[in-house]
Amino acid sequence: MVRGGIVVLDFGGQYTQLIARRIRDQQVFSAILPCHAAVEEIRKYEPVGLVLSGGPSSVYDAGAPVCDPKVLGLGLPVLGICYGLQWMAHTLGGQVERAERREYGPAQLEIRNGAELFAGLPRQLKIWNSHGDHVVALPKGFRVIGETRNAVAAAEDAERKLYAVQFHPEVRHTDRGTDILRNFVFSICRASANWNRASFIAESVEALRQRIGEAQALCALSGGVDSAVAAVLVHRAIGTRLINVFVDTGLLRKGEFQKTLELLRGKMGLNVIGVDATKRFLTRLKGVTDPEEKRRRIGAEFIEVFAEEARKLGAVKFLVQGTLYPDVIESVSVKGPSATIKTHHNVGGLPEVVPFELIEPLRDLFKDEVRQIGGELSLPEEMLTKHPFPGPGLAVRVLGEVTPERLAIAREADAIVEEEIRRAGLYEKVWQAFAVVLPVRSVGVMGDERSYGLTVAVRIVESEDAMTADWTRLPAEVLERISTRVVNEVGGVTRVVYDVTSKPPGTIEWE
Repeated sequence: MVRGGIVVLDFGGQYTQLIARRIRDQQVFSAILPCHAAVEEIRKYEPVGLVLSGGPSSVYDAGAPVCDPKVLGLGLPVLGICYGLQWMAHTLGGQVERAERREYGPAQLEIRNGAELFAGLPRQLKIWNSHGDHVVALPKGFRVIGETRNAVAAAEDAERKLYAVQFHPEVRHTDRGTDILRNFVFSICRASANWNRASFIAESVEALRQRIGEAQALCALSGGVDSAVAAVLVHRAIGTRLINVFVDTGLLRKGEFQKTLELLRGKMGLNVIGVDATKRFLTRLKGVTDPEEKRRRIGAEFIEVFAEEARKLGAVKFLVQGTLYPDVIESVSVKGPSATIKTHHNVGGLPEVVPFELIEPLRDLFKDEVRQIGGELSLPEEMLTKHPFPGPGLAVRVLGEVTPERLAIAREADAIVEEEIRRAGLYEKVWQAFAVVLPVRSVGVMGDERSYGLTVAVRIVESEDAMTADWTRLPAEVLERISTRVVNEVGGVTRVVYDVTSKPPGTIEWE
């Protein structure tokens, strides 16, 4: 755990992860905790400041998310954003009301009273709003430092180090939003830059060395960059006492198992055991259609495979995983009563009893940060540029029951999507590109005869960190080549569709 950074308390806002990212972009560590986190838990991070996120609720709603009011009296600077402003005002005796004229999208900010939060900025800024309530009376001790045509847009009580804005400085649509956050982090909180690749690697290796001691550790390699970076970090700490296990679940992409083994062993020099567990994973998934149940069964089967391999090696105390921050956020609610988005097989999908102590050296990182760490560790470019692949593999890209026949369709269609994206020079420009096999049949015409086959959805998105994503506006000729090839070359498919859903409201993966 890095100390001396900024803790973001999450009220359920869609941009909460972006707040943490923008702070890390300043080379200052940030962590996200649920808004209801105990003060003692917050103090463990020894933060120099707090941010209260936005959220979809009204402070007057039944069950509206709340913080412990003590967070406003810790003596730390606090920045409330959107709902964070409203909760702060309401809690301290101000008044919040439903706005007659809601503010969504762009607005003009008029900066008042020379506040430190806006130091060095012009008096007018284009900002991004997303709120239906507004503050009509500030608590005692606060003053207005920014307004829009319809609402109080920013306020402060500098004596108590309390600051708040009604708009979203973390989104790209707000002019100079990064500068506003920088003023809070450095000028107001007096934070020090404590978050960079070299220091993360050095501190992680030393912490791993101390924790593992002279014991052996097993690393669950998935074949992607996350687990590869985790493996290299632990290898630096304990050397050959790390044994890596790469499992062929039968749910991998076309040719993935052999190609990845060669990359891990050859170019990366890791000690890797390859395990063919195809039959047991497919047996475990037989008849299962619920995506959460798929993830749970896959997570449990992975643990059984690793436990068997560990018994062959003798005493193995630790299991290393490439769990990332988005995995944790999506699998374990940080929003109080809100629902888990989906269970990741290596987070919420693990069985209650695990015969290892888990080591997750990347647990505080976002995907692009992991790639940067991998570059610093000199991982091969082909590993660093690999598109993300879900831990449960094609099991969550074959909707409905997972069968060998549908897996074969998913592999062939996915391979075509990748080939055509590479051919178009887009592979390294998009975040993810893949095919999904839908349990939907439709009529087609092939060779002047009626056919009745499955539907394949093509999903290609752009993203910075997988917390938000937008669908890629693919050139029509590339889409045409993909569609033509899938229908002509993949048996059992009669229709190809293109997914134009962003995240939110959708997720990147379909299950």
